[in-house]
Amino acid sequence: MKLYDLVEPNKVGYLKVSGLHTIYYEESGNPNGVPILYVHGGPGGGTTPSARQYFDPNFYRIIVFDQRGCGKSTPSSEIKENTTQDLINDIEMIRKTLNIDKWILFGGSWGSCLSLLYAINFPNRVNGLILRGVFLGRKEDDYYLYQRGASFYFPEAYEEFSNFIPENERKDLIKAYHKYLNSKNKVIAEKAAYHWTKWELGLITLYPMLDFDTILEDRKANLELAKLENHYFVNHIFLDDDNFILNNIKKIENIKTIIIHGRYDMDCRPEGAYLLSKSLKNCSLKFIIAGHSSKEIAISEALVDATEDFKNTFI
Repeated sequence: MKLYDLVEPNKVGYLKVSGLHTIYYEESGNPNGVPILYVHGGPGGGTTPSARQYFDPNFYRIIVFDQRGCGKSTPSSEIKENTTQDLINDIEMIRKTLNIDKWILFGGSWGSCLSLLYAINFPNRVNGLILRGVFLGRKEDDYYLYQRGASFYFPEAYEEFSNFIPENERKDLIKAYHKYLNSKNKVIAEKAAYHWTKWELGLITLYPMLDFDTILEDRKANLELAKLENHYFVNHIFLDDDNFILNNIKKIENIKTIIIHGRYDMDCRPEGAYLLSKSLKNCSLKFIIAGHSSKEIAISEALVDATEDFKNTFI
């Protein structure tokens, strides 16, 4: 099923969540509908108006927000007071602010990881999960993406990504990029962000994006994505347990879950989606002939189908 027509928000707001951070949120669709929260990727990916288009606006109360440090949230690219638990607490603060009892979480990539972590922390507040491009947040997932794994499939792009770093620092590219992304020299930081973002965005679609070069011209967005992703991954997403999600899955094993994952996802390996689905009792997994991005038509249509499927749960 195709995306819904774009609707404008009924309400926009800003929520002060810490001494430093204010996050942007919006509501659209049916104010009395079934609440569903769009959880974007990255970290640092931010949202666009198209985030509203996966949901029937007559049925759903659609909530969209920008996580700390990105999009319309402020300050931009700020890594202080920015941890996984902070983001989980922000989601819960949004729920309480909007007087929502329970909601569905709709998360892709890092957003799938954050949605799962929120659900594990607050299982009684989650009516369901729709997850795309599952990311389990393990060290092996980071190593595959940034050090050795995806590099086998995109060797020329990986060479450019790694060559930004001096040869004697390449044994740990996440750690090495951390230094340059956080340089006090803005030119160096933006250059590092460009190469980090170019590497990742070059992996996420089955066919090359036609507007790839134009997207990379947005230096603010590059820095938000690169700096925040790197901040989270260099800190192993601030969890002591490397396999936290699967080790705590029993807390959410009965929550209805639909997983959409590209068969040829080079960013987040299909194995993660498969392992997650095998650990849940009320889950369907659909592998789609596509890559990672929700912008791919086959992925976006499967996601809309999933939101349509969930309607039956509440009718």
